[in-house]
Amino acid sequence: MFPERKPGRLLSYGKTIPSSEGRIAMSLLCHENDPFGIPSPIALVSRMLESLSGLSRCSRIYTEIGEQREGLDFFTTVLEHLGVTYGVADEEAARIPLCGPAVVVANHPFGGIEGLMLLDLLKRLRPDVKVIANAILCRIPELRDTVIPVNPFGSREAGRTNIAPMREGIRWVRGGGLLVIFPAGEVSHLNLRRREISDPKWNDNLARLVRKSEAPVVPVFFKGHNGPLFQLAGLLHPRLRTALLVRELLNKAGRHFPIRIGKAIPWKKLNAMARDDEMVGYLRLKTYLLGCSATAERSEPGSVPVGDEPVIPARQPEILAGEIGRLPQSQLLVDSGEMRVYQARAGQIPYALLEIGRLRELTFREVGEGTGKRYDLDVFDQHYTHIFIWNREKSEIVGAYRVGKTDEILRQMGKKGLYTHTLFRFRTRVFEQFGPALEMGRSFVRGEYQRSYAPLLLLWKGIGQFVAENPRYRKLFGPVSITRDYSDLSRQLIAGTLQETLSIPEMSRMIKPRMPMHVRRVRIKGCARASTRAVMSDMEELSSMIADIEIDRKGIPVLLRHYLNLGGKLLAFNLDPNFGDVLDGLILVDLMETDAKTLGRYMGKQGVAAFRAYHENLSAQSLADCA
Repeated sequence: MFPERKPGRLLSYGKTIPSSEGRIAMSLLCHENDPFGIPSPIALVSRMLESLSGLSRCSRIYTEIGEQREGLDFFTTVLEHLGVTYGVADEEAARIPLCGPAVVVANHPFGGIEGLMLLDLLKRLRPDVKVIANAILCRIPELRDTVIPVNPFGSREAGRTNIAPMREGIRWVRGGGLLVIFPAGEVSHLNLRRREISDPKWNDNLARLVRKSEAPVVPVFFKGHNGPLFQLAGLLHPRLRTALLVRELLNKAGRHFPIRIGKAIPWKKLNAMARDDEMVGYLRLKTYLLGCSATAERSEPGSVPVGDEPVIPARQPEILAGEIGRLPQSQLLVDSGEMRVYQARAGQIPYALLEIGRLRELTFREVGEGTGKRYDLDVFDQHYTHIFIWNREKSEIVGAYRVGKTDEILRQMGKKGLYTHTLFRFRTRVFEQFGPALEMGRSFVRGEYQRSYAPLLLLWKGIGQFVAENPRYRKLFGPVSITRDYSDLSRQLIAGTLQETLSIPEMSRMIKPRMPMHVRRVRIKGCARASTRAVMSDMEELSSMIADIEIDRKGIPVLLRHYLNLGGKLLAFNLDPNFGDVLDGLILVDLMETDAKTLGRYMGKQGVAAFRAYHENLSAQSLADCA
């Protein structure tokens, strides 16, 4: 539907062609009776060209549509006649603004059928839709109210004649309409250097249109590409590709096409990008990421792998209440209404610890992890401190963390006393550089409380109070899980981005994973690595990109995001086959480098002031000792 255009400025497509060819091409506009006819003084030549190109069949289809060629029904009728269907998720269709100014950008894999489907979809949602497209399409009367025509042939006058369509498009959007643009200007084709079939470079004038229209942009992705003959023809000469576009439209008959629609990108966000090529690269990345929708096999949430033992029954509430009620008042860290946060050692809470182990296993199994045993407890639980939330009204444990005081554990048991030693090999110098630190791990919030961020916040207020009471612990470290519930692509993107942007190389060299994951450079099809890296270095953008990939639209793991907000750095990655092939990222947080306002949410202003004063005094004392 949208014949191919050469790359270049939106106002002047491609290279100049001989004026005679331009006149013949534009003369196609004049044949009202048969919009698909090729003008030729020799009827036989005309019929041969029409047959080879598929135009004769298009002409028959157009005739057969007959009386149903009015308004909205035209696109629907053509698709029905071809037997073409498309599918789009309701939640994604809802991302198209139903009114007000908007720009829709899409990749251009086929050169025809995607335009029909997109216009059919959009006109079902709102009537005020136009598309910037080849002026030849205006030969079809039903398209004249929809197409803003441009001259794609690159003649010397094209630059001047296309200024008006550009202005018309901007006026249309600023007047509250929706405008569709295929920024490539030509159909996706084989790129031998990149060894892929994708759109050629998107036109930077897209950015100028977006800036002037002041409208949000919605990315749309169509999966697929034209066949081998089309690709081979293009290698011989680009115009041979163009000659096959109608045939490619017709050979899509009887097929079903999925359509992916991304979230609308606010105009202010796009306009803040300094360079036009930066904005266009970002829009292209957001579009092509929609084609990376997770399809990898993974454990379904809540599924029970073969061989898992049944989880033990819950402990009786009155037994748990009695046990926790006997804890000293000094071990109460936070009192918040019906919720309380305690710290305790294993010997103080044998039944509560068993319940923690039961809840750990249930919670981890829900995301495809878990030990597969009746409960999740190990030898480290016996000498670690447990920080947990107790709902005193319901007499139930809500969530918990396991915390190891590394200075005490290393002194009494050596490195083997640390859980992280089972995942990573540490040189002794690492812990000398850490100083007194807390190893964090085995955190969970039970399923029915996960709808709110409040339980995790409360747990961390407990941890903040624990640190305030033990201010020598300046650093926190531990494994943060990226489960098999994420696709391989998402795991690679998260791991690769963190390694590239948030690692501490000199420290990472002293830590080796026991089962390393090969983190490879991930390249999104159709996108340059440079633009991908630039976007992914922002954690909010990374999370948004992961959400575009994942079927359930989740971003980066909540706990990982939390550590990164605290200023966490990545030390290493390890695969844990004993825990559902989870990918563990070893994260280090230096609380003295955490933003004071952020730290204050968990320690309070006075707690932060006292904590910082403690370490500033230590530093001053160390300097005095060295003097």
